[in-house]
Amino acid sequence: MPNTIAVADGIFNIVDGKPVLLGSRCTNCDNHMFPRQQGCPRCMFDQQEDIELASTGTLWSWTVQAFPPKAPPYLGPVGDDFVPYGVGYVELPGQVRVEARLTVADPKQLKIGMAMEIVLEPLAVDDDGNTVVTYAFTPTSPGGQS
Repeated sequence: MPNTIAVADGIFNIVDGKPVLLGSRCTNCDNHMFPRQQGCPRCMFDQQEDIELASTGTLWSWTVQAFPPKAPPYLGPVGDDFVPYGVGYVELPGQVRVEARLTVADPKQLKIGMAMEIVLEPLAVDDDGNTVVTYAFTPTSPGGQS
């Protein structure tokens, strides 16, 4: 029976149908990192603890990806089937800024500082019929208003 599977291991888990980002926190200086890292880029300490990151944040910056990325690793449609999508940095409160796909690509619906939440975004169907998903952020209110 086909399932929903993450595009890559170790980046996020799917819990109750929702993505949970996996990060790390430096046990020396409290720096938060995404994706998880073995060493802290701030203080160079080598002892990190794995953490689950916040599921909501604010849009820090954004753009629209108007052409297909290099494939592989890109799994989506190309050529005439490509649909532009939003890409942004979402600031997770007290933690880190995460670069992510956005569910909105209309510049009229995106505003720096708007509230966002994490969701699953389908990418492709693999050879076994599984839906391959990634994480994305979506505005928390209709029309992109925060």
